[in-house]
Amino acid sequence: MQTEIRSLLDCHVIGSDGQHIGKVGQVFLSDRTGEPEWVTVRTGMFGMRQTFVPLAGSRRSGGEIRAPYDKETIKGAPNVDVDDRLTLEEEAALYRYYGLQPSNIPTQRKPETGTGTTTGRGTAAGTAAGAGQAMRGRERDREGDIDMTRSEEHMHVGKERREAGHVRLRKYVESEDVEETVPLAHDEVVIEREPIKDGSATDARIGEDEEVITLYEERPVVGTETTPVERVHVHKERVSREEKVRGKVRKEHLDVEQDQDGRPLDEGVRRDRDRRGDR
Repeated sequence: MQTEIRSLLDCHVIGSDGQHIGKVGQVFLSDRTGEPEWVTVRTGMFGMRQTFVPLAGSRRSGGEIRAPYDKETIKGAPNVDVDDRLTLEEEAALYRYYGLQPSNIPTQRKPETGTGTTTGRGTAAGTAAGAGQAMRGRERDREGDIDMTRSEEHMHVGKERREAGHVRLRKYVESEDVEETVPLAHDEVVIEREPIKDGSATDARIGEDEEVITLYEERPVVGTETTPVERVHVHKERVSREEKVRGKVRKEHLDVEQDQDGRPLDEGVRRDRDRRGDR
């Protein structure tokens, strides 16, 4: 609990309209459960005024407390002195202003005559309703009544959205060796000699002469051509899954014991009521 209170003191209160209201000044605990119920936040000019904000319905996310009320509503809350504990009237005024209806509404607490202390919810009204009436031959002693509230915790599971990673689409160039076989051709000189018989040559002059034949050959020529071969498109889609969340909640149990024999009084009262048909 001390760790939770210290962590609340480091939080900033954010209104339902997303506006920053201020940093938590003090934390007020419930007399009934002992758990944090109210926090104060500094508002007004230069933060000189502290305003009460209920933790009921608020949601904490990291170092922020997101209240279910906008900034103007919180700033307009009743001005309460935070130097001491809340009185019943001050707490009731805050509950009425924020429209809250807790199980122990302060306006239903009434002081007992001559004691100056307060009773639990509905105790005074229940006593007045039963005054002067007999209960199966027994008269209820209003001064001997004791009350105790049993509470239990309920687990509330929420979810938050956070970054899980990044996907980048990039391209790079790498070189690889490619080998192909290319057929090549070239010209070669073939000399053929043919004897002339009977001196039947058409041109029998003696002199110099020259003829030229051009020889050709093929050589491989390497070049590249860019051709699109594939288009890659990356997008994201939301995939839903279910995950079991485990936690621990605390429950209070009440045992009523009588000092005479140490027997739990609940069992005896239950058997007596069942025997009489009283519910």
